[in-house]
Amino acid sequence: MPNQPPRPRPRWADSLRSFVRGLGDQPTRPSPTDERVAEANYSGYRRLTRRHVVKNGDVMAAGSRERRDRAAAARAEAQAGEKRRERTVRIIGAVAVLAVVAGIIGVAVIARSSDENSNAIDVIEADPSAPVPDGVLGADSQWAYGVAYGTAGDDAPVLELWEDFQCPACGSLEEANGEGIAEVAETGIARVIWRPTAFLDRNLGNDASNRAIGAWGCAIDEGFTREYHDAVYANQPEEEGDGWSNAELVSIAEDVGMSGATLDSFSACVDDETYRVWAANSTQEFYDQGVAGTPFGKIDGVEIPTQSLADQPSLLAALTEATGN
Repeated sequence: MPNQPPRPRPRWADSLRSFVRGLGDQPTRPSPTDERVAEANYSGYRRLTRRHVVKNGDVMAAGSRERRDRAAAARAEAQAGEKRRERTVRIIGAVAVLAVVAGIIGVAVIARSSDENSNAIDVIEADPSAPVPDGVLGADSQWAYGVAYGTAGDDAPVLELWEDFQCPACGSLEEANGEGIAEVAETGIARVIWRPTAFLDRNLGNDASNRAIGAWGCAIDEGFTREYHDAVYANQPEEEGDGWSNAELVSIAEDVGMSGATLDSFSACVDDETYRVWAANSTQEFYDQGVAGTPFGKIDGVEIPTQSLADQPSLLAALTEATGN
C-alpha cells in the first residue's frame, strides 16, 4: 500500500490528551467519603481516647475529693461533738457550783429577811425565865441556851454549831460528817455546843422547827441527846416546809429506843410544849448575834468554813490548830 502522508490527528484527540495529563498533575485526593472516614478514624479515636482518659481522671479525682470531704466532715463532727461535750460538762459543772452557792446564799438571805414573814404564824415569844432542859446552858452563859455535848474538859477548844432542824444544808452536813462531829465531842477532842434555831419557821410559814427543838429538849431530859438530834435530821421531810406533826416527833422517839415510862414522859413533855419557849430563846440569840444562816460553825469564836465541818480531816486539823499543837 503506497505510503501516504500521515493523517493529521483530530483536534479532539489533543484535547483529550491534555485533559488526561492535567489529571495526572493534580494530587490524588480521597473521595469525600474516604476523607470523612479517615478523619473519623483519626480524630474520633483521639477524641474518644481523650474523653475516656479525662473521664477516668475526673472519676478518680472526684472519688478522692469525696473521700477527703467525708474525712473532713467526720473530723469536724468529732470536734464539734467534743466541744459540745466539753461545753456540757462546763455547763453542768457551773450549774452544780451555782446550785451549791445559791443554796448557801439562799439560807443566808432567809436568815436576814425572816422578819418579813413574822406574821405568817403565831410566834412564841422569847422569855429568859422559861425552863431549859437538863444540862442545857442558861441565859447567862457565853453560849446561851446551847446544848453542850461530850466529855471534853474546860481547856479543850469549843466547837459551836448553829443549826435549824428544817434546814436542808444542816441535814446534808449531818449526813456528811455528823458522826465525826459527835466523835470529837465523845473522845474529848473538843467541847461541842449545838446552838438550835427556828428561824426557818417564819419563812416557811410553820412552827415545825420550834416544836422539833422543844421535842429535842424533852429527849435531852430522858438521856437521848445525840440520838434524838440525829434522828430528827434522818427523818427530815423530803419537801422543805412540810415539817413534823407532834405524832411524828413522838414516833421518832420510839425509833431511837424510848418506850414505857420514858416514852410516856417524853410524850407528855411534847404535848405540854414544855421547851418551846427555850427554843424561842435560842432563836432570839441567833438573831441577836447576827448569824447569817445555817449551818454556821465557830471554833473558839472563829468561824470555820462549812466545807471544813463536813470533812473530818479538815475539822481535826482546824481543832488541832486551835489548840496550838
